[in-house]
Amino acid sequence: MDGSTSPEIRLPAADGRTELFRLRGPRSYTTATSPAQLTRIAYSAAHVVADPRARIDPWLDCAVDWDATLAYRRTLWSLGLGVAEAMDTAQRGMGMDWPQSLELIRRSVDAAKDFPGALIASGCGTDQLAPEDARSVDDVIRAYEEQMAAIEAAGGRLILMASRALAKVARGPGDYEKVYDRLLRQARQPVILHWLGEMFDPALAGYWGSGDVQSAVDTALGVMGANAAKVDGIKMSLLDKDIEIAVRRRLPEGVRMYTGDDFNYAELIAGDEIGDNPMHRHSDALLGIFDAIAPAASAALLALANHDRAQFDAILAPTVPLSRHIFRAPTRFYKTGVVFMAWLNGHQDHFTMIGGQQSARSLMHFVELFKLADAAGLLLKPELAVARMKTLLTVYGV
Repeated sequence: MDGSTSPEIRLPAADGRTELFRLRGPRSYTTATSPAQLTRIAYSAAHVVADPRARIDPWLDCAVDWDATLAYRRTLWSLGLGVAEAMDTAQRGMGMDWPQSLELIRRSVDAAKDFPGALIASGCGTDQLAPEDARSVDDVIRAYEEQMAAIEAAGGRLILMASRALAKVARGPGDYEKVYDRLLRQARQPVILHWLGEMFDPALAGYWGSGDVQSAVDTALGVMGANAAKVDGIKMSLLDKDIEIAVRRRLPEGVRMYTGDDFNYAELIAGDEIGDNPMHRHSDALLGIFDAIAPAASAALLALANHDRAQFDAILAPTVPLSRHIFRAPTRFYKTGVVFMAWLNGHQDHFTMIGGQQSARSLMHFVELFKLADAAGLLLKPELAVARMKTLLTVYGV
C-alpha cells in the first residue's frame, strides 16, 4: 500500500497522550490451498466465536456462533492448514466445557468433508471430571475413554490433551505410564500427545510426574517408545526451544515433533541438519498463533516447500514479535489476542468472547498488538481495522 494513502489513527501512548500512527498496509501473500503442497504438517489450533446476542450470563454460560466459528475453520482449510479442534485456543477449560466441545468437534469433522485432504484432529481430555472429584488414575482413565469413544464415533482423530485431573492424582511417573499405555493401546488411529506447560495452565505443573524437566522428558519418551505405532507425534508447548530440539532428536522412529512454541516457531519449523533421521531435524506445527497469522503461515510454509528459505524467513520473522506479545505472561490469556486479530480482520463482527475473556488484556496491550500486526503486514483490511480500533478506543474513553 502507498504510504501516502495509508489509513491513520491516533493511539494512546504510555505517557497518557495520543500520537498519530500511520499503517504500513497489508502484505500480499501467495498461499497454499492444500496440505499436499507443503512439506510440513501444520495445524492451527482454532478459536471459537461467541454469540453476543444470546440471553445468557456471559461469565457463567457459553453461547457459540456456530456459523462464524465454522467459517473460520473453512478459511484455515482453504489455506492448506489443518485444524486442531477443541483445544485450549478454543477456550477449552476456560469457558468451553466437554459437551460444547464435543458439539464443536462433530460440526468441524463434518465441515472438513468439503475440503478433500483437509487435516483435523480433536482434543480429547478429561474436563468432564473436575480435578477435585478425581480420586485415582482409574477415574482419569475412564474420563479419557469416554471422550475417546465419543470423538472416534464422530469420525475424529485424537489429540490426547494434558489432564488437570491426572496432574492432581498422579503420584509419580508410573501413574502417567499407566494412563497413557492404556489409552494408546486402544486408540483406533495414531494420536498426537499434548504437553502443555504450566505457563499455559498452572494446574499442569509437574506433568509426567516430575517438576524436573529432564525427568519428565524421559517419562514422555518412554511412553512414546513403548507405543510408537500408536503415536503420530507430540505437541510440546513449553516455550523452550532447546528442550524441544533435544526431545525432537530422541523421538522414536516415525514419531513427529509438533511445535507448540509460540515464541520460537519459525526456527523450529525451519529445522537443522543434525541427526540421522530427517523427520527429527525439524518440527511440524500445532500452534495457536497460526490462527492469528494464518495467511502468513500458509505463505511461509509454501515458500519452504519450494526450497525458498529466505522467503520463509522474510514472511515469518515479522510475525514473531506479534506472537510473543500475544503470548506474553500471563500466557493463558493469549486467546484474547487471537480473537482480537480475528475481529480486526473481519472474521467476526464483534469483539466478545466466551466467559467475558475479552477483558483479560489491557487497552495498552491491544494498542501494541495493533501496531505489531501492522508491522507484520497482517491487518488485511486496513480501513476496517482502523474503524474497529477506533470503536475499541471509544469504549475505553479515548
